[in-house]
Amino acid sequence: MAAAPVWSVDPRTGKQREQVATEATAEEVDTAVRAAHAARGALADRTVRAAFLRSAAERLEGARDHLVEAADAETALGFTRLTGELARTCFQLRAFATLVDEGAFLDVVIDHPDDTATPPIPDLRRYKVPLGVVAVYAASNFPFAFSVPGGDTASALAAGCPVVVKAHPDHPALSELVASLLRRAAAEHGIPDGVVGLVHGLDAGIELIEHPLVAAAGFTGSVRGGRALFDAAAARPVPIPFHGELGSLNPVVVTEAAAAERAEAIGAGLAGSMTMGVGQFCVKPGLVLAPAGEGGDRLLKSLTEAVSDTGSGVLLDHRMRDNFVAGVAERAQLPDVDSPVTPGAGGEHSVSPGFLTVPAARLAEEGGYDLLLEECFGPVTVVARYEDDDEARAVLSRLPGNLTATVQLSEAEAAGEGRGAEILAELTPLAGRVLVNGWPTGVAVAPAQHHGGPYPATTSTSTSVGGTAIERWLRPVAYQNTPEALLPPELRDDNPLRLPRRYDGRLER
Repeated sequence: MAAAPVWSVDPRTGKQREQVATEATAEEVDTAVRAAHAARGALADRTVRAAFLRSAAERLEGARDHLVEAADAETALGFTRLTGELARTCFQLRAFATLVDEGAFLDVVIDHPDDTATPPIPDLRRYKVPLGVVAVYAASNFPFAFSVPGGDTASALAAGCPVVVKAHPDHPALSELVASLLRRAAAEHGIPDGVVGLVHGLDAGIELIEHPLVAAAGFTGSVRGGRALFDAAAARPVPIPFHGELGSLNPVVVTEAAAAERAEAIGAGLAGSMTMGVGQFCVKPGLVLAPAGEGGDRLLKSLTEAVSDTGSGVLLDHRMRDNFVAGVAERAQLPDVDSPVTPGAGGEHSVSPGFLTVPAARLAEEGGYDLLLEECFGPVTVVARYEDDDEARAVLSRLPGNLTATVQLSEAEAAGEGRGAEILAELTPLAGRVLVNGWPTGVAVAPAQHHGGPYPATTSTSTSVGGTAIERWLRPVAYQNTPEALLPPELRDDNPLRLPRRYDGRLER
């Protein structure tokens, strides 16, 4: 049977643009994984792989106009957004190159023998080594930053791990273009093409996670798809780490004092955050707890005006559009749910933004309103009006894990008066990033960043953004009583690579 074709589709019209590739067979997945496995040695030198990452950024920047045009044709995300995302992706590649140069991620620790300790300490030297081939499952909503050249790929390569990317079907042509550029960057430094593999097709994704030479996986996508892969990774004869980002509601709590002080600004900010990128950000605020009083009324008025002034937009594909239209319609039909600005179909190929309101008491109880506590991908949010703090707290107690949680405080509360600290303590168990008086859309690429959270936001405790994302693809190994001549250079006393390390309990930089 002939392999199924892979088509590039225009989301603005739903029409096929061109055939890009064919879905990978089991044999082709095996070839890609084995080529990646064979390329591991070429990444062993940290200097080489740092240079590779910088060359990759330069290649992407050199093809910027062509790449952005190709990405827009397949995603309808717009030139401004995509140009910024590509710049972020190149910054991220260079940030990991700097991390590789510094070497702190190796976490070198050397302890010399100490017979006076209980029990006695032998000569122990510990550092981290790459896991091996990493399977990367590209996301639909960030065709650069969470796709072929994105954070999973950049951090894996920085760790010394080759990758095989399962391309997302919403931007297959762009995926092929970017993979080609990354391979050219690799060739500049004598690294084989196999260091960045690319496969297409749903079945290929399953074959990839089950391949015995794949040592770990990174995923960004839906709860259903991510959980299926997570279970497959755990069911292997040799289970592997699966770092999946699956879904997030990203709750926002607006205090009564904050609403009284700046309801209009909060409403306008919420509108901008929930409709940004046509509501297709993984950190879109999907549930807002707002007070039931006069301040909450003003917030809703501001939100209504701002959302009403926001035009329709095109989602990444028609399947997502259909799911959005059906999802908001099902939610709007629940008793006591109102729709001040009705979200739904904005045209044959687009959707219109909107929001729903519901008494918070409905969400505080188990039952028919649990649907409102699930992510709805697209430009919609749910505003739950609470009567008192206990009611808001009861809703928070029912929420699953999230990438972010936000609180909008008054000036006095932010200065330490009132319940500000208490609310932060209530939100901290719910999310990996807690915001005060801001909005969660926009994830800075910075050393202190954490983009992850309790399940189902992610399947592990790690981050997919920021320098510590590299830790997902490493494992520690300790050498005991090993002669100096046999030690890796990273663990020798004279420190020939000039690495930061902890040496007999002292931090050496």
